Amino acid sequence: MEHAAPSPVPLGQAEVFQALQRLHMTIYSQSVSPCGKFLAAGNNYGQIAIFSLSAALSSEAKEESKKPMVTFHAHDGPIYSMVSTDRHLLSAGDGEVKGWLWAEILKKGCKELWRRQPPYRTSLEVPEINALLLVPKENSLILAGGDCQLHTMDLETGTFTRALRGHTDYIHCLALRDRSPEVLSGGEDGAVRLWDLRIAKEVQTIEVYKHEECSRPHNGRWIGCLATDSDWMVCGGGPALTLWHLRSSTPTTVFPIRAPQKHVTFYQDLILSAGQGSCVNHWQLSGELKAQVPASSPGLLSLSLNQQPAAPECKVLTASGNSCRVDVFTNLGYRAFSMSF
Repeated sequence: MEHAAPSPVPLGQAEVFQALQRLHMTIYSQSVSPCGKFLAAGNNYGQIAIFSLSAALSSEAKEESKKPMVTFHAHDGPIYSMVSTDRHLLSAGDGEVKGWLWAEILKKGCKELWRRQPPYRTSLEVPEINALLLVPKENSLILAGGDCQLHTMDLETGTFTRALRGHTDYIHCLALRDRSPEVLSGGEDGAVRLWDLRIAKEVQTIEVYKHEECSRPHNGRWIGCLATDSDWMVCGGGPALTLWHLRSSTPTTVFPIRAPQKHVTFYQDLILSAGQGSCVNHWQLSGELKAQVPASSPGLLSLSLNQQPAAPECKVLTASGNSCRVDVFTNLGYRAFSMSF
């Protein structure tokens, strides 16, 4: 006699909601803890998940090790950017930045320490904050986004000390030049602007889309990512991913990739980039594609290189984007595993 297969147990309303949330999740931002053993990831629902890199990378790791050790609701909307100081995790969403103590987060005490809102032009304005940048020599934080300005906040006092104006559309990305107190910003207006923090002025403008070799009018003029290393800058978005010599404002290498790039970083003698498409691209400075390493998300928005000297065993690249997963690359050459919300 044949037995009927047991009927599947119907999912409860909460489980269905969670499954739908995960299906439509985007992870915009990541930040490594000061000790190098933990990773914070921020998503489009305003949640921050804390993963233990040391547990996930352990030889005794189980599937549970790749789940968050704690998840908490941090913002009412998406978390577009996060950075870490030696004690704090800073997160930014729509209109405000919040501070959290890493020591308390790791004890699962996820209560915000403070919140700050830049001085916007009207009280009704709630622009997104797309980028956060630490300036260690000043002990300051620079915020930029939907109001087209770069706001500087003193981390000691929590006060906003200056606003840099020049972009004509919202700002997507920031980068710090280590050797001098200068900041680069890229935005929807198609310009990369160089700011001298000593005099609080714009000192150089590169309108990338006006250079024929970089221009891709069908993709738009927006600059979605940039990074800098000494006198060099790499940027991309609507225009092609391009390496620039800053002193001469000259494009030296145009990288042969059609998909708009959303994140780029220098690493040793390589440039790593990611964006539309499910690959992390490894470029030589000459423009040669050294490797395309598959990721698990259909599009990538954030790359994070954990180079904290305190935790060499956790030296990994992590990538996130249009899914609920954070991919972990242990030697840059392949995806070892994924962690998931």
